[in-house]
Amino acid sequence: MAKAKASAKPKRSATTKRLVAKKMRAKTVVRARAKNNAARKVAKAPRASREKVVKARRGKGERALDDVRILDMTHVQSGPTCTQLLAWLGADVIKVERPGVGDITRGQLRDIPDVDSLYFTMLNHNKRSITLDAKNPAGRKVLEALVRHCDVLVENFAPGALDRMGLTWARIQSLNPRMILASVKGFGPGPYEDCKVYENVAQCAGGSASTTGFDDGPPLVTGAQIGDSGTGLNLALGIVAALYQRTMNGKGQKVLCAMQDGVLNLCRVKLRDQQRLARNGKLTEYPQHPHGRFGESVPRAGNASGGGQPGWILKCKGWETDPNAYIYFITQAPVWEAICKVIGKEEWITHPDYAKPVARLPRLMEIFATIEQWTMTKTKFEAMEILNKYDIPCGPILSMKELAEEQSLRATGTVVEVDHPTRGKYLTVGNPIKLSASSTEVRRSPLLGEHTDEILAELGFDADEVAAARAQGAV
Repeated sequence: MAKAKASAKPKRSATTKRLVAKKMRAKTVVRARAKNNAARKVAKAPRASREKVVKARRGKGERALDDVRILDMTHVQSGPTCTQLLAWLGADVIKVERPGVGDITRGQLRDIPDVDSLYFTMLNHNKRSITLDAKNPAGRKVLEALVRHCDVLVENFAPGALDRMGLTWARIQSLNPRMILASVKGFGPGPYEDCKVYENVAQCAGGSASTTGFDDGPPLVTGAQIGDSGTGLNLALGIVAALYQRTMNGKGQKVLCAMQDGVLNLCRVKLRDQQRLARNGKLTEYPQHPHGRFGESVPRAGNASGGGQPGWILKCKGWETDPNAYIYFITQAPVWEAICKVIGKEEWITHPDYAKPVARLPRLMEIFATIEQWTMTKTKFEAMEILNKYDIPCGPILSMKELAEEQSLRATGTVVEVDHPTRGKYLTVGNPIKLSASSTEVRRSPLLGEHTDEILAELGFDADEVAAARAQGAV
C-alpha cells in the first residue's frame, strides 16, 4: 500500500510575505542600533573597565588595530615612526621611558624652553607613556607584566641591549608565546651588524648618497628620512603581517628590519642601472650621455628622473629671488607633440633629431634648456596649470612653508594641527594611509609618565604595590 503524501504547507499570501519581511527588517535595525549603542558605551568607559569588553569584541573594532597592544621600547625616530603609525591605525601603544628622563628627543632641538620638542611630539602621537627602570627588580617585574599583557614588543636598541635587560627571545617566549618581537637595526647579519647607525649613515651605506647629487660634486644625503622613517614604515608592515600570520598559527615570531636594507630597497632603480651599466658600458638616459664618461659604478645623475621618462628641474618666473621657483618637467613620449606646441617649437614634432625618443636622448640637456626659456616666463603654478591641460607630467617645487599652508592637505588629514598642554598648538604630519572603514584621529603625544598609574592598574598592581614601586624608583 502506497504511503500517503505529506500534506503541503499552506502558501503565504503576498500580504503575509510583506509583513514577515517588514518584521525581519525591524529586527535587523534593532540589532544594528544595539551594536552601535554598545560601541558608544565602550568608547566612553574608563580604560580599565574596557578590558573585558575589548576581548569580547575582538575582531569587531571600529579601527583596524583596535584590539592590538604594542609595548613600545623605541626611541629617537625609526622605532617611534613605526609605533606611531600603528597607533594611528588604532593600536594601544604603551611607550616605556626612563623615569625623569624619557625619550632623548623630548629635549632635542627645542624651540620652546622646558617643553617637549617638536622632534618628540611629531613622532609619538596617540601613545601612552609609562616611566620604568628596567634595571630595578620592581621595574623588571612591571616590564615582564607588560610583556605578558601585549601583543608586540618593538625596540631599536643597539645590538644585544635587550638581552642584557634579561629579555632574551627565549625569556620573552616563556612569558608570552604569542609575542611578536619587532626590531630595527642599522645593519643586518654580516660584518657591520654591531655598528651604530643613524639616518645619514644608513643613506650612505644603502646606496642613496653615492647616487644623489651632481656628477662633478660630492655624494649627498636627501632631506627625506628614508633611513629612519622609511625603515620604521617597513617594520610596521612586518608587524601587521606577523599579526595576521598569528591568527592562523597562534604563534609569535621575530621581525627584523635593517636600515641599510630599507634604503637599498628604495634605491632599486639604481641597482637596476648598475647591471645595465655593467652590461652596456653606458646609460643613455643619464646626463653623462653622450659627452661625459661612465665609470664602473652608477654615477650621480643630478635631477634626472631615474626612470624611462626623461625629466629635469627647470627655473620659473621669480627664480632670481625665490629659491623654490622651479618646476619638475618630464618629456613623456606620448605628449611630445603637445610639449612642442606649448613651448613654440612645432618644428621638433617632425624633425629627425627630435621626433623620436631615441633621437632625443643625446640632446636632452639642450631640449630642457629650451623648455626652460618658456618656464621662466611663468610662475611654477601658472606653468603647471597650462601643462596639466595637455596631460604633460610636471610638478612645482613646494617649500615647507607652502606645504604647511596648503589647505587641501589639512582637509585630508595629511597635515594636522594638534593642541598640546605645555607647548600649545603645532602642525604635524598625519596618517599617510587612508582607510575607508578605519578613520584616524591624531591625538597629542603623552607627557612623560602621564599614564603610569593607569597602565599599572590595568596590569593588576594595587595602590600599595604602585606606591612601593615608586618608593624604590622603579617607576
